[in-house]
Amino acid sequence: MNVLKIALPIVLLLAGAGYKFAPGKPAAAGPPPKVEGEVYVLPREFLIALEEGRFAKLGVALVLEHDFVSAPRTTPKGAPAKPPPGFGTLEQEAVVRAIITETLTDMPARRLATTRGRARLKRRLCATINRATDVKVEAVLFTDLVVQ
Repeated sequence: MNVLKIALPIVLLLAGAGYKFAPGKPAAAGPPPKVEGEVYVLPREFLIALEEGRFAKLGVALVLEHDFVSAPRTTPKGAPAKPPPGFGTLEQEAVVRAIITETLTDMPARRLATTRGRARLKRRLCATINRATDVKVEAVLFTDLVVQ
């Protein structure tokens, strides 16, 4: 009887600990991500002169291809290189910004004002960035847009 009084609580304690810490069934795989790849937001907004004295102010983000990473450059000692003021970590960000600026400058404001015009412009920017740089872009996003 004494052995039962001592053994029963120990068995119950071990059973509870085993239940608590035993690996459960693997988590079910969730739905696939809606956006594949990294979304890189260009740090500074664009202020663009459009046709007929109008202006556009917009923020731009790039959806980078799944295997492309906007990792910071490194110094010879292996430390991350500090980008110039106003720029992010994307290696060829200045070239990307120049492509966006050149493409949008003197454009009719109505192209940015319509959904169809913006979609065409995004495809054009994506193709030009992929052709002219080593940055691998799946899509261009306008995060903010004001046409004046």
